[in-house]
Amino acid sequence: MARLVVLGGGVSGHTAATFAAKWLGSQHEVVVVTPNSKWNWIPSNIWVGVGQMTKDEVTFDLAPVYAKAGITYKQAKAVSINPEGSESKEKPFVTVEFTSEEQAGQSEEIEYDYIINATGPKLNFGATPGLDAGHTVSVCTADHAVHASQELAKSIEKMKNGERQKFLIGTGHGMCTCQGAAFEYIFNIEHELSKAGVRDMADIKWISNESFLGDFGMGGLHMKVGGYAVSSKIFTESLFTERGVDWLIGAHVSKVEEGRIEYELLDGSTGEEEFDFSMLIPPFAGVGLKAYNKAGEDITDTVFAPNGFMKVDANYAAGSYENWKASDWPKTYQNPTYDNMFACGIAFAPPHPISKPMSSPNGTPINPTPPRTGMPSGIIGKAVAHSICDRILKGENAPLHESSMADMGAACVASAGKGLFDGTAAAMTVYPVVPDFEKYPGTGRDTDYTFGEIGLAGHWIKHILHYLFIWKAKLKAGWTMIPE
Repeated sequence: MARLVVLGGGVSGHTAATFAAKWLGSQHEVVVVTPNSKWNWIPSNIWVGVGQMTKDEVTFDLAPVYAKAGITYKQAKAVSINPEGSESKEKPFVTVEFTSEEQAGQSEEIEYDYIINATGPKLNFGATPGLDAGHTVSVCTADHAVHASQELAKSIEKMKNGERQKFLIGTGHGMCTCQGAAFEYIFNIEHELSKAGVRDMADIKWISNESFLGDFGMGGLHMKVGGYAVSSKIFTESLFTERGVDWLIGAHVSKVEEGRIEYELLDGSTGEEEFDFSMLIPPFAGVGLKAYNKAGEDITDTVFAPNGFMKVDANYAAGSYENWKASDWPKTYQNPTYDNMFACGIAFAPPHPISKPMSSPNGTPINPTPPRTGMPSGIIGKAVAHSICDRILKGENAPLHESSMADMGAACVASAGKGLFDGTAAAMTVYPVVPDFEKYPGTGRDTDYTFGEIGLAGHWIKHILHYLFIWKAKLKAGWTMIPE
């Protein structure tokens, strides 16, 4: 019997574990280690954050789902990996610390034949002084989003009582990703304020590390809209202007205090913004896993990149922006040192950003880091699981499945306000996610498969997808037929 251990139960890890359990059957064991007792459909947290969904609508208990799938479930966090075993253990193992109330303070060493690192990110609020002090809110977790909704309700009540409010939404550091989540949240807030009849009492501003609106960590894109190729910059600026939302871009938030932030811009100038309500996405980092060799020596730098994400089959020596190629991006997500270790989702270390790297004259880097969430996470998780299952069932020389973001298309539906008849969302497809300027000169992407529209139909699609993906994650009838 072979044992596959999956670290993390988010979109990528859950996808990998559930498909692996289905493909391997009862002859082999799949173990999931995740500190959370609940699964969270994170894309809908923005609706929780404006009071349009409850926490229970975007989460469910993992234990019964994994029991149904025959998956061994450990509510714990991984703290270290020994990929060579140790002097007392022949097989490789991962050390975990339990997080449930019943087992709090206990730890376990879990041996494995294969391991997938799908731990996702550490929400690095501490990277910006004051971002972790409660002056701003977040929608990164369901609990964060509940708190954000409560604070938003207080602001709306103040506006109803004649008190003008300033809203500041965006990224809280020069190296953030997930501009898309902040984009959705700012327009959902604008929509809710309009519905509440207090939009005229609000000043809403976007702050982001993007060098232009519509970068989204992908270097922007050109998409077909109404038969014409339109840049995401024009598309996004039009929406901001239409909704009366101001913007401040190329910004690194350097300090957060009660009711104000300090920032530095790409031109080296500094400034400050005041706010009554603010949601700033934190930068991401690896969760802090350590690695040790058989002698107990620290080999963390061998297994993980400096940002804490696991090294895979990417070209980490591409050098300057002018040398970057689509082929730099990983295909199999196998660790180059230990061939039974893989990473997927946010947990793998990208070779470099997608957007052009920029920094201020003061040397402060201000550019988005590459997104690896949503559809790509699920696709990569499934591909990695497929590779490992083939090696377990067909032999260790079975070829690995490939799923490069440079050969992958992705669909994104970004909500701009929830409502059965007045909701809107920007529905987009991008191919490929990582631009390939050798194959598609000029735009880097195939404009026949990169297109977008905004409207009520997009909102219906996002609303339907919410229920479809929760149905899939619960492994209900036909779950394997719903695409990642």
